Amino acid sequence: MFLNRLWQYIKRNKIKTTIGIILVVVYYFSLPKVLFKNDYATVIESKEGQLLGAKIADDGQWRFPESDSIPHKFKTCIVAFEDQHFYKHFGFNPISMYHAFLQNRKANKVVRGGSTLTQQVIRLHRENQKRSYFEKFIEIILATRLEFRCSKDEILGLYAAHAPFGSNVVGLEMASWRYFGLQPHQLSWAEAATLAVLPNAPSLIYPGKNQQRLLDKRNHLLKKLWQDKIIDKETYELALLESLPQKPFDVPQIAPHLLQKTAKEHKGEKIKTTLSVYHQERINDIVKQYYNLYKQNEVYNIAVLIVDVKTRNIVSYVGNSPTDKNHQKDVDIIEAPRSTGSILKPFLYASMLDDGDILPESLIPDVPTQISGYSPQNYNLTYDGAVPANRALARSLNIPAVLMLQEYSVNKFYEQLQNLKLRNVNRQPSNYGLSLILGGAETNLWDLCRAYAFMSGTVNHFTTTQDEYRTNELANLNYNWNEKVDFGKSIQSKNIWNTSSIWQTFEAMKKVNRPEGDEAWQFYDSSIEIAWKTGTSFGGRDAWAVGVNKDYVVGVWVGNATGEGRPLLTGVESAAPILFDVFRIFPRSKWFETPYNDLEEVSICKNSGFLATNNCPSELKWVPKTAKKSKNCPYHKLIHLNQNKQYRVNSSCEAIEKIVTDSWFVLPPVMEWYYKKKNIDYKLLPPFKEGCENNDVSKKMDFIYPTSFTKIILTKNFEGNTQPVIIKVAHSNQEAELFWYLNEKYLGSTKTFHEMPIIASSGIYTITVIDEEGFEIKRKIEIEKS
Repeated sequence: MFLNRLWQYIKRNKIKTTIGIILVVVYYFSLPKVLFKNDYATVIESKEGQLLGAKIADDGQWRFPESDSIPHKFKTCIVAFEDQHFYKHFGFNPISMYHAFLQNRKANKVVRGGSTLTQQVIRLHRENQKRSYFEKFIEIILATRLEFRCSKDEILGLYAAHAPFGSNVVGLEMASWRYFGLQPHQLSWAEAATLAVLPNAPSLIYPGKNQQRLLDKRNHLLKKLWQDKIIDKETYELALLESLPQKPFDVPQIAPHLLQKTAKEHKGEKIKTTLSVYHQERINDIVKQYYNLYKQNEVYNIAVLIVDVKTRNIVSYVGNSPTDKNHQKDVDIIEAPRSTGSILKPFLYASMLDDGDILPESLIPDVPTQISGYSPQNYNLTYDGAVPANRALARSLNIPAVLMLQEYSVNKFYEQLQNLKLRNVNRQPSNYGLSLILGGAETNLWDLCRAYAFMSGTVNHFTTTQDEYRTNELANLNYNWNEKVDFGKSIQSKNIWNTSSIWQTFEAMKKVNRPEGDEAWQFYDSSIEIAWKTGTSFGGRDAWAVGVNKDYVVGVWVGNATGEGRPLLTGVESAAPILFDVFRIFPRSKWFETPYNDLEEVSICKNSGFLATNNCPSELKWVPKTAKKSKNCPYHKLIHLNQNKQYRVNSSCEAIEKIVTDSWFVLPPVMEWYYKKKNIDYKLLPPFKEGCENNDVSKKMDFIYPTSFTKIILTKNFEGNTQPVIIKVAHSNQEAELFWYLNEKYLGSTKTFHEMPIIASSGIYTITVIDEEGFEIKRKIEIEKS
């Protein structure tokens, strides 16, 4: 429509008018919308606005992105030095240009340009074309066009962002940091004056070079400011006493690995991050201290991530320790996938609580176990026989965790980890198997902290609202101050777990064994109350520690980025001390409120931790409402005793009126074998009275190792001799003598410790064990010689 009207107007009017319109159009479009298309440095600041780090622009220039405002002191200095009539002219100053023309003609060379600040912006835009009168004419045209488009302060902002300040320093903000180690608004009058005179001759500033010339220019400008009554005499005299910068300051590198991450996601931008410079520097100091200690054991890498639970903002981001290039100092461990060790166990515990598969104190077997050739071991290579689920988590016992995962199923647990958005758990569940809970998978510190922040946030929101959840509780972590996390809408249904299951998980994690030297933590009024968990991968390659309270999540990883394992590298000994040192720099936080509306008070068996039956001594405990689906106690049995309760009897050997019925806590033989060693109050079943029948052999003895149809490979030692396999059996009577047979061949007898070494040729065998009363158990195995 516009072009059609313009054409009609041209046809009706004279050629001069047409030319005038064309000139106006050309003038309007003579200046591109974006004046500067330079590469910029990537810059990160703390939430307080302090520079945390910068990555140089791709063209090798230290050029910060344009700032929104120019500090008053620099603005005053640059106008006084370069363009006194800046706020009065319209892009160019004819009088100044005339004086420059006379001086240049008299000197027979260019000694003065007479350019305004607006013209200098155009010259920077045109990348300093060769000086000529024609070029000056172009500058004037474009300068007036720029005055139409931008305000005076916007033009000053363009100048301050793109003026050269010596060497490869471009722009006021970078020059301020480089030469004075300050932000532009922190500059004194003398410092602002120094930077104001530099773009006029940027080669002046160089350590040990032209210092007197620079000093004279600066002092001349300061004198002008005093004479113009911009500064008073005292300020002027004090400014004269300030020294010039002698050497460039290094650009701060307080969060170098977050800078790397930002450069990938916001290249060439200045990002105000959520990091607290105080906490970042404190964490850097803590990491440096432990790095200097651990490198003596050839452990060179440490990472720490701190998250504000309420906002999901990153408080501190230490991607690696201050090591060297030979030990991968540039690798950001926070984003690196590493073997999980035991760090996923709380997720399994919460899942089983939520599904009603266990209660917090349900007894879990802790006995020698072999499942399809997989034989998990506890870290200390001991067995408890049976252990409450919450204590198994607190002690990070491996065998109970594997047995719990077997009951819960690998596929279901895998789906829960997918719900938690653990990106590195990305193979098929069958590829992991039961090792999924003991370090068979990988995760990274970012995803791990997000998952624990989700758990803490769920409890916080539920207990401070009308029992509500949020649709986006598992929001991603955020490091950009100008972005806020959207937690979605309030809903009544859970996201992954009910609040009660998470709270019970935190209660168990609160009792995790503390690092050496802090064993009596629970007796200190000033102790740090957190839910925390450690993890150690196979071979001492990864040491994890994650802690959480209402306010913060702290994640720590220690190890070697190369994957090299080291002896003595464990989560408890290596990562946990860092975790607690980090928590000590934050104010104490109150413990999570109890989510009573999501709990139910029920009768729990005191001995087994399962739902109590009529046969159990019980007590009332708060448990998740899903506890209704859990099992009744399977370990309390009614037994028949004689009147003095010394022997078990039945109607075949005792008159019915003399039989006393009692409830007895009875564990299966293998569990009982180990449990009674750790629990002196465990009462063995009384023996049967002589003459009474007892056909329940399964309650008396059982194989500890091997399991049914196990294939056993006999190995050789260094001398080439075949080593035996050790068969183990548990019997409820500690004094019982057992007799051993391999097929029909008698091997011998054992008492107290029932272990029998066996060496045989390859083949399938039946092991038979008979006790003194004639009860026997059998097990088929396959033996193969290596």
